[in-house]
Amino acid sequence: MELSEGRTHPDQDGPSPDGGTSQCEASTPDLSSLRPPAPSLSVDLSPSPAEAPGGLLSLPWEMLTNIASHLPAQCVLDVLPKVCHALEDVGRDSTAWQLRASRLIGSRASFPVGPREDFDWPSACVEMEQLITCWTGGPNLRVKQTQEDEGEREQARPPQDGAPNPQAEGMVGNQENGGPAEIEEHLDPPPALECVPLPSGHIAQVNSVLLLGGGGGVLATGSRDWNVKLWDLKAACGVSLLHTLGGQGDFSTHRGWVWCLASRDHQLVSGGFDSTVRLWDLQAGGAKRGLIRAGAAVLCLSCQTDVLLAGTYDKRVNMYDTRAAQPLVKSIRLHGNAVMCLAADDRFIISGSKDSTAAVYDRRAGRELKRLQLSSYLQSMSFSGHEVWAGDNSGMIHCLSMQGGRLEPVSRFDVGHRGMITGVHRSAGSLYTCSSDRTVKVHIPSSPPKTLSIQHHDAGVNGLSVEAGVLAVASGDMCVEVWRPKK
Repeated sequence: MELSEGRTHPDQDGPSPDGGTSQCEASTPDLSSLRPPAPSLSVDLSPSPAEAPGGLLSLPWEMLTNIASHLPAQCVLDVLPKVCHALEDVGRDSTAWQLRASRLIGSRASFPVGPREDFDWPSACVEMEQLITCWTGGPNLRVKQTQEDEGEREQARPPQDGAPNPQAEGMVGNQENGGPAEIEEHLDPPPALECVPLPSGHIAQVNSVLLLGGGGGVLATGSRDWNVKLWDLKAACGVSLLHTLGGQGDFSTHRGWVWCLASRDHQLVSGGFDSTVRLWDLQAGGAKRGLIRAGAAVLCLSCQTDVLLAGTYDKRVNMYDTRAAQPLVKSIRLHGNAVMCLAADDRFIISGSKDSTAAVYDRRAGRELKRLQLSSYLQSMSFSGHEVWAGDNSGMIHCLSMQGGRLEPVSRFDVGHRGMITGVHRSAGSLYTCSSDRTVKVHIPSSPPKTLSIQHHDAGVNGLSVEAGVLAVASGDMCVEVWRPKK
């Protein structure tokens, strides 16, 4: 293993998609009567309306929380604590947040899908409300098609590119396997969003996209033209090319297809079919920081605080210390075929392979903890909290529980994809999926998932990235689209 070039030492919550405060201002009733009166020189010490007999705070607690439930979740968190301590406590009522979540997803779905211990209910409600507002054009989930309507439409649509048809194979509906939930389909950008196509920059298919910087302002794209490009999404003209990455004298970023991207802090990492992992310093304008020879095509990457992980075609998960002259720390073989997807935290590595297995590796103990045999292989993966959401080659979504090193299947959902799921992003209150069937879908991550929007494309979708309410999509061929809140 070799690390070249200099080693200069050079994540994710951003602004809410609908602007956070502006949403509260637009939809919040006048709360001035709840605020204590400003100090005056007079001796009038009459109580404020909230403190007066019969005022708002004299209501039973259940009524008070019910009133607050009609305010936007962001407002409950940001505005009410500034009024008084009693209203601040409203935002700490876990039961009220759970009731709000139940109202958002409806009675036919459960939430969350995985473990409920230590679940962040306020963040989930904020995300769900913002997702619904952005992708349906209103504060409430508007239903245009029932499950039966969607099932009839999907049955009439022939599978594309020889993709398996789950309905033809006997997969059943919504409640047990999580078939397509009630949806509202948008062919044009919803009113709260704008779709910005990137100018033509690549000359071959774009395989990977990655939003950087925490605010969705910079985008990296990796292509089969062997190049990685950086884009400024906040340029005056809309989108502009910042850099095509590469060292001095290099005619391209890699010497083969660029297949995957990952980042941590100010470091960007790219992996490709030239069997290398290349490191780039974003603080230095994308300067080349190092090169690692992986020994086989690199299919997936994960950047952690103290280690870089790479899944390769030769069935291995490699662990690297990018600061060392000999960066390889350990090479572990958990599977019998190529490693297609990776996810990790400071304790565990979760990997999916083309041999239809998923494995958990304990980094501290240095040993494999669990291996699951699946009926299909995982193509993409998202890991946050105690839940793993993954998409497979047959178009199904898998939800796995991850607690204490125990990886256990929870549910398997059919969200209507008719090709392999090439990208998954899941957070507490949102779920995005994309597929080779030429669609991108936006869901609430309930059981079963509630699909809010479907975007159709002219070619298979190779990947997606989500950050701060911005969605970037590599929509087949050489096209990249960015969906973001309107200014």
